[in-house]
Amino acid sequence: MQPYLIYGGIILTFNPELPLLEDYSLLVEDGKISQILKDTEIESLPYERLDARGKIVMPGLINAHHHFYSTLVTGLTKASPAKDFLGVLENLWWRLDKQLTAEDIYISALISAMNAIRNGCTTIFDHHSSPGFIKGSLSQIAKAIQESGIRASLCYEVSDRDGIDKCEEGILENVTWLQQVSQEQNPRLKGLFGMHAAFTLSDDSLKDIADWVDKLNCGIHIHIAEGEYDELFNIQHYGQRVIERLCDFDLLNCHSLLAHGVHLNAREMMLIEEAGAAIITNPQSNLNNAVGIADICKMNELGITVGLGTDAMTTNMLEELRVGIWAQHIKQNNPSAGFEEMTKTLLLNNPIIAQKYWGDNFGFIAEGAPADIILIDYEPHTPLNEENWIGHIVNGISQANVNTTICAGEILMWNGQLLLSVDENEVRKRGRELAKALWERF
Repeated sequence: MQPYLIYGGIILTFNPELPLLEDYSLLVEDGKISQILKDTEIESLPYERLDARGKIVMPGLINAHHHFYSTLVTGLTKASPAKDFLGVLENLWWRLDKQLTAEDIYISALISAMNAIRNGCTTIFDHHSSPGFIKGSLSQIAKAIQESGIRASLCYEVSDRDGIDKCEEGILENVTWLQQVSQEQNPRLKGLFGMHAAFTLSDDSLKDIADWVDKLNCGIHIHIAEGEYDELFNIQHYGQRVIERLCDFDLLNCHSLLAHGVHLNAREMMLIEEAGAAIITNPQSNLNNAVGIADICKMNELGITVGLGTDAMTTNMLEELRVGIWAQHIKQNNPSAGFEEMTKTLLLNNPIIAQKYWGDNFGFIAEGAPADIILIDYEPHTPLNEENWIGHIVNGISQANVNTTICAGEILMWNGQLLLSVDENEVRKRGRELAKALWERF
């Protein structure tokens, strides 16, 4: 890959200490931002140039909780209406995931990755389930990630709900995947130990998982207190709330991702903060499933790192951010509350979370940082400066088109056109064929 310069745009670094750079260019070499140069310094440099005039240049966005496997659900009408969250799981997701084939998994991930590229998302923490095809399922997703060019952390969600054999097979899939990524050191692929939720895991299963988490020195990726049912089930059957139970098995650490957290109490939040784990809020999914709104303001007050995910409701992180802000206004009963706490999830905390896996400066525009960069068509119609850049992201840039998406220095989309080794139209055509067959099996 030849070095090249990105020049002429307004650079948003996501670094709170130096958030905005004008009249600067980025030199990309060997997949990294090797230098940030003043425009006056690049005139004599013999490198190819990407013209970013009329565009915002900023880091590729990060999705901290996603489900690639749900992609082929779009338009499905066969699921029975649900009266509560458990009904959503039983009527839709636990029926769907049993029917997934190897190709369903691969195409779902590839289409979702393409959608992410179009929305400027270059890194995804995925959470996978396919009880009918467990062994090798993460390799199917990995194949799609490699072909798309983005980055992803993968895991398989272990659960007892389909029997002990499936639980053990899910544990083995996580172990195999984590050992593989540790050996291969692929810069685009990482792993966590996936678990569905505490209410679908027995103490015996939690002990087995805890032993492996300790041996592999890894973090977990799990749904926690998404619906009130999770808390009530654990109290009724184990005499503990969700986080208390996970802590008894030493399953929380600084690499763990805890998705949702809508029904956590203050003690549970403090236990999470003590462990250094991150909570990933998913506002659109929580509203869609009518489970409630997580108290992001209280979590932030207690010092918890709160990231932002989409739970597969979208691949558009800026759309998710906007919904999260409005939801916090309702949660706090205050139209001025929650803006800072929510914008922090995407612009600061998701990079901090990802740095645990991909290294220093990941998710920021900085010298030495990975060249995960997006260009957005946006000419500010009001002043854009260091004081109001976040407001422009929420209320202006979020409504503009992503023009170019770059990951590890590789241009994945230029001027709205995907530049991949696979044919987008053919992939989407195959997706329609697979979805039709999947819906017939549903």
